Amino acid sequence: MDPTADSADLYAFVSPDDPGTVTVIANYVPLQAPAGGPNFYEFSPDVLYAIHVSNDGSARSNVTYEFRFESVLSDPTTFLYNSGPIASLSSKTWNRRQFYSVTRVADGKATELAKNLPCPPCNIGPLSTPDYPRLAQDAVHRISGATVFAGQRADAFYVDLGSIFDLGDLRPIEELHATFAIPGLKLKSAKGVDSTLHVNVHSIAIRVPIGELTNGGYGGGDVLDPRSTIGIWTTASRRAATVRHAGAARVTQSGPFVQESRLGNPLFNEVLVPLARKDFWNSQYPAGDAQFSRGVTHPELASLLPVLYPGAFPNLAAFNASGAPRADLAAILLTGIPAGVVSAGFQNNTGTIMADMLRLNVSIPAAAKPNALGVVGGDVAGYPNGRRLVDDVVSIELRAIAGVTLPLVDKAFTPDKAIADVGDGLTGAGTQLLGVFPYIGTPHSGYATPA
Repeated sequence: MDPTADSADLYAFVSPDDPGTVTVIANYVPLQAPAGGPNFYEFSPDVLYAIHVSNDGSARSNVTYEFRFESVLSDPTTFLYNSGPIASLSSKTWNRRQFYSVTRVADGKATELAKNLPCPPCNIGPLSTPDYPRLAQDAVHRISGATVFAGQRADAFYVDLGSIFDLGDLRPIEELHATFAIPGLKLKSAKGVDSTLHVNVHSIAIRVPIGELTNGGYGGGDVLDPRSTIGIWTTASRRAATVRHAGAARVTQSGPFVQESRLGNPLFNEVLVPLARKDFWNSQYPAGDAQFSRGVTHPELASLLPVLYPGAFPNLAAFNASGAPRADLAAILLTGIPAGVVSAGFQNNTGTIMADMLRLNVSIPAAAKPNALGVVGGDVAGYPNGRRLVDDVVSIELRAIAGVTLPLVDKAFTPDKAIADVGDGLTGAGTQLLGVFPYIGTPHSGYATPA
């Protein structure tokens, strides 16, 4: 109910074109209709946006990058976002602009890296933003050894929202769905549909040298070195007190910042945390996530799949009936995967503290030919080792919950054929990406995007 403070998505990966660095992308303000005028989308000036990194196994922030935004009107007497083509980031025809500051907090010390950095405008259309890729590239800023960008982008997250939340209907296997004996309803298998193919999002992207994030400035190199793995999550916070003054368009805020949302692994809060605890979960730190562990070790969706698809998941149903906890999911989502589980030369473990963080082993180089199924597809440079823009995380997590990753900890378990034979594509295909920073693609134009 508060999109500008919604930690919508998080990506973290070794930069494919700059292997000595890590890129982190944090998305907010999701599901933007490209034709969003006249009040176009933006970051909230009232929100403290932050990217957190834990590098010592504590699941508490050792390094934090904070972003604060300010909106500036050139002409407060008009309703127009722009009065003509926006030819540059300083164009006089662009009426509502945003600027931001970047602060690095490490060892309790805050250092402002930059301020008054301009964001690009929203991608309105060919008359208002005639050369949008150049405008966006001009909004890539190099600051104190880092590279940053903040602004509108095309949402790279692909998910078949329309089918998945229609009683767990997975289009590639929907002919197996129970359909609850609805007269005349016959489902047929089909390809997944990308529900977010034509929507935009606001992204904060930062690329920093690996040593800026790791314990003791470790530069990487040894995959099995514990210093190679870092845990990452994002938050959005607002001031504790807000007063809205009657009869005046004025708001006064005071007090410390209070966390409103956070995000580590994709879909953790959406699928594994019950409705009554979601707001509470958003207010907590990852170090306390043991209190939510039952949603991981005994996921509700795993018990629903054999019901929704009668006879299609006999092995999963038998495992559920045993009452055994899902140690595979606990490792993937809460502690990281120890060495020897996937292979002798892979690990992204952060210790024994259960915490929802996106874990990245910085010593694993970017893959030359990424597999969208990440580690499940044999590509250890992908999710759940960090998360790349190409990773089909919904397919990966659905397969994991359905039992595909159980053999990692239970050699006797055989994944059910219904899900084991389905590759990526449970949820459609993603949008076009860039080969250079900030990697996430050009936002869809309001003029050009179909209704």
